[in-house]
Order: sequence, then structure tokens, then C-alpha cells
Amino acid sequence: MLKAWKQVRSNKGAPGIDGITIEAYTDFARQHWSSVRQALLNGTYRPSPVLRAVIEKPDGGERLLGIPTVMDRVIQQAIVQVLSPIFDPDFSPSSFGYRPGRSAQDAVQQVNRYIKQGLHQAVDVDLSKFFDTVSHDVLMSRVSRKIHDKRLLKLIGRYLRAGVMIDGQCYPTRVGMPQGGPLSPLLSNVLLDDLDKELEYRGHCFARYCDDFVILVGSQRAGERVMESITRYLERRLKLRINPTKSKVVKATEAEFLSFTFTGKRIRWSEKSLNRFERKILKLTGRSWGVSMEYRLKKLAEYIRGWMGYFRITEYYSPIPRLDQWIRRRIRCCFIKQWRKPKTRYRNLIRLGVDHIKAASIAGSSKGYYRLSKTYAAQLALNDSYLSKLGLVSLKDLWIRFHHPR
Repeated sequence: MLKAWKQVRSNKGAPGIDGITIEAYTDFARQHWSSVRQALLNGTYRPSPVLRAVIEKPDGGERLLGIPTVMDRVIQQAIVQVLSPIFDPDFSPSSFGYRPGRSAQDAVQQVNRYIKQGLHQAVDVDLSKFFDTVSHDVLMSRVSRKIHDKRLLKLIGRYLRAGVMIDGQCYPTRVGMPQGGPLSPLLSNVLLDDLDKELEYRGHCFARYCDDFVILVGSQRAGERVMESITRYLERRLKLRINPTKSKVVKATEAEFLSFTFTGKRIRWSEKSLNRFERKILKLTGRSWGVSMEYRLKKLAEYIRGWMGYFRITEYYSPIPRLDQWIRRRIRCCFIKQWRKPKTRYRNLIRLGVDHIKAASIAGSSKGYYRLSKTYAAQLALNDSYLSKLGLVSLKDLWIRFHHPR
């Protein structure tokens, strides 16, 4: 339980329906843990309903999250720590989601290897609202294959049926499992392991990351046969629904998997991912965002490092210098706006090494911030080296570090 608490604390996260935060949990646990522990041992513990949260998906839809209380997150994490060593060793080598030592990048690279072997058609199956439509009976029958402790099975079943709190009203959950607790990723792998085993039995080449998976075949005709048979298997055996508008058989170069695409034999980020990146940069470098430059650069660095860390396996370098230049120019705009008064603008340009004549021409200019950011004086004062010292992270430097480590 202590190990579970440390993991939950490191993950942070919002409070559940009881309003108890990560910071307040220690005092709460000291008062209530003995009774919770006894209830777990007696098999009488009842989890709290999850708190409904809605986040926007990158494609414009909505993802429904269920936020358990911190106490329930700790208990779920403890369950995961015990069950993972039991289930994980038998999971498919082609399953990469939420498993130790495996990542989304590993799944993408496996798909790329299959493409290089000549499998140029992709069967892209989209499970419709997977977490919201899981059959409790089908899932628990899979869990009980290896877990025979009745108290634990009952506890997991209660977590599935704990209900969801929406605007102060509790609603029952007769199907689905809340996406947001520590237990859901493991349970999703337990359920979809049957799919993995079926694909392996049929000799298919595939990669799966949680409910995202793609199957590689040699021809369009073979892909259509696989799509039909796998759809039938998922709907009849696992009681899952397929999204017919998003599921398709396409050339591998037209497929998108985990926000990556495959051009020839190379991996690159998808256009949608690049568009999301640019929209986020626009927000972080917006001149109307009333924050200090130090805070802006800190948040910008966090986002750029995270984005490049995820897409570090991309071999698509050509747009990176352009993106770096664009980001630097937008940051220069923010500086120039901060130096709004002519005297302030003149004084800062002089301080940063611009001669008096050029500094005076910029200080008194009526041009817009974006045009001024392109001038020689602005680029000299706010040069790449200076911005780097202030904390601006370069995509190019990160890409080189990932691809050419010393």
C-alpha cells in the first residue's frame, strides 16, 4: 500500500467526489485507513463513484474520464501491482500499451518493420467508445481465468459498477469501465489479450497500444477479408462495437497510428499532430497572455520537450528549422510588446547590443509587432543564443540529441 501511495502521489491528479486532494490524503488516511483495511479484508469495502470529467479529443470529439477518489486510486494501484506480474508475462509481444519496458514508439517501429517487409496494406480498426462499452461479464470472465480470490474479484466488480457522479447526481454504470483510474489500463489489456491471441493464431502481423491497433497485410483484398472477420470476432466474442466510419483498409502510407504516419520506409508525425502542435504554440506565445516571460518560456519548454520526446523517432527533419524560426519570431513579438513604450524599447535594444540609430528607428516605429520582430535590430538583440540562455528550447537541438547522441 505504501508503494501504491507513492505512485499515486507522483502521478498527482485531481480530487474525486470527496474533494480530498493528494496533499490532504495523508492526514485523511491516518484517520480512516484502519477501517478501510478491515473492510477490504472482510470483503465489504464499497468504492466511491467516480467524478465525471470531459476533455476534448484532438479530432474534435470528447473523451469521458472518471476520476476516482485518492483512496480508491491507492487501492486500485495496489491491485495493479499484484495483478500485473500475474497477467503481463502472458500478454502478446505485439501489445505495447501500459506495459513495463514498452511504449507507443515501440509499437510504431514494429508497424514500420512490417511495412519494410512488404506488407503495404493496413487494416485500421477503430473501436467505438471502447472504455464506455466494455461488457462487465465478458471482462470479469477473463479476469477470473487467473484470479480465483473471491474477495478480489468482488472488489474489482464493485469498481466497475461504482457509478459516476455528474453534476451532483450519481448514475449507475452497468457497462464500461472509467478511463482515469490505475486499474483501467490493465483491465483493457486483459480483455483485449483475447484479440491479440486470435490475431496471432491466424498468423497476422499487428501492433496494439491499448484500444488502438493496426494489422498489416499484403493486399487490399486480404485486408477486406481480415476487416470483416475481425469485426465479427470483436462484436460476437468480446461484445465490442466497431466504428464503421473510422475503420478502413488503406495503403500503409495513408494509415495513421498513434499520431504517426509512414512515408515510404520512414516514420513521421501526422499532419494532424503538427497542426495541434502549431495551435498549442500559438496559445503559449500569444501576446495577450498576461504572464511573465519567465513563466511563458517555462511552459513552452515543457510542451516542446514533451512533444519532441514523444515524436523523437521521427525521421522527418525538414520542417524543424522552420518551426524553430517561427517560435523564436513569436517570442520576439512578445518581448517587443512588453517594451511597449518607445523609451523602454530603446533602452532594452541598447542594452542588448543594438547601435543607437537602429534602436531609435525601432523604438519610434509604428509597424506591428510581427513585422518588427523580423528586423535586423530585433534579431540582433534577441538572437538565438540569448533566447536559449533565457530558457527557449530548440526543436532542432532536441532532434539532433535524440538521433545523434554523443
